[in-house]
Amino acid sequence: MRLAYIAAGAGGMYCGSCMHDNTLAAALMRKGVDVALIPTYTPLRTDETNVSLDHLFYGGINVFLQEKLGLFRHTPRFVDWLFDRPGLVRWVSDRFSASTNAADLGALTVSVLSGEAGHQHKALAQMTDWIAHHHQPHLVQLTNSMFAGTARYLKAQLGVPILCAVQGEELFLDALSEPHRTRAREVLRERSRDVDGFIAPCQYYADFMAKYLAVPPKRFHVVKLGVSPPDSAEPAARVGPFTIGYLARVAPEKGLHLLIEACRLLSVKVGPQAIRLKVAGWLGQQDRPYFEAALSQVRSAGLEASFSYEGEVDSSGKSDFLNSIHMLCVPTAFHEPKGLYVLEALSHGVPVVQPAHGAFPELVEATGGGLLVTPDSASELAAAMAQLMEDDDRRVELGSRGRRAVIDRFNDDVMAANTMAVYEQYL
Repeated sequence: MRLAYIAAGAGGMYCGSCMHDNTLAAALMRKGVDVALIPTYTPLRTDETNVSLDHLFYGGINVFLQEKLGLFRHTPRFVDWLFDRPGLVRWVSDRFSASTNAADLGALTVSVLSGEAGHQHKALAQMTDWIAHHHQPHLVQLTNSMFAGTARYLKAQLGVPILCAVQGEELFLDALSEPHRTRAREVLRERSRDVDGFIAPCQYYADFMAKYLAVPPKRFHVVKLGVSPPDSAEPAARVGPFTIGYLARVAPEKGLHLLIEACRLLSVKVGPQAIRLKVAGWLGQQDRPYFEAALSQVRSAGLEASFSYEGEVDSSGKSDFLNSIHMLCVPTAFHEPKGLYVLEALSHGVPVVQPAHGAFPELVEATGGGLLVTPDSASELAAAMAQLMEDDDRRVELGSRGRRAVIDRFNDDVMAANTMAVYEQYL
């Protein structure tokens, strides 16, 4: 089987979708699938061995110039190549991606969703031409529905089925300003009809996106996420003060402020010296005011000595981080469709406490590796953390149960096998 897997870079940050796409592509390769993992917008950044092509399509600079200046919709290929060089795109994205956000990108989003009818039609034709001549796939997978606009042209030129994953893209779309938000939603729904099937990471999100995209639920397939199995045979022993971990992008929607309030409530009961709060994850320039407010919240709670920000961590740093905490909590304000960090924590024997919405109820029920609390409730969160702090045996049991579930059922090989089973339905 030859698969063209179109993925999307996220600038200079480690991105859960990028890491999922790379992990899945690598596992498919091990099973004998001939995968071309095709990066778009920016090069993929992943904390494991990167298996994507060293050839960028839909380069972020060209996509932007083609939207803003009609001249760049007709430039020869060598000019496009100059602006699509991965090193240049990476350099530009590292310096300027933080200054852009969804609210500023409405017209560009609508244009990209319009596929061959948008201003980026040349970029679509160049990518399709490369796929046709260099890979000749039996099937194409799109990383998310933001690429649904490419499906019509890809099917016409390649004559193969087009599948599309869904990975939380509605957060970006819903943040667009009007009238682009409404128009993007309309175009997305129209273009989603060109996709043969969709792959969701949980049943909650399959049901949600079927309504969001206005497509029949029968076109959705649920393939549970998987992570690479842990290297060590047994999880590390935890010592010292009870340490609560947060491993996610530092942004309002991820709920760090709620976790800080829960730690304040817990510290009133056990004393601030008895707990630690360790935070790791990408902090973009646009979210620095939020982080500064969180630091003020930490100081007001008297938790300065108990708090540390570890920054963004690579694979080794992530493993060290998870081996240093007693539990993980990312109390998202939105309904998280993936929650990859839950599986990463469980793979190290670290139990989780998560809000009972989005993907979390399915993940916690299937793995048995944590506790669920009422969303947006700092008091319930603090109570659940106190349970794990006061009952070592239960905490270890939850972590061990979750770790075994990841090793047996939520690993990358199982995810790849289940994905191949979906592919085979369309070949």
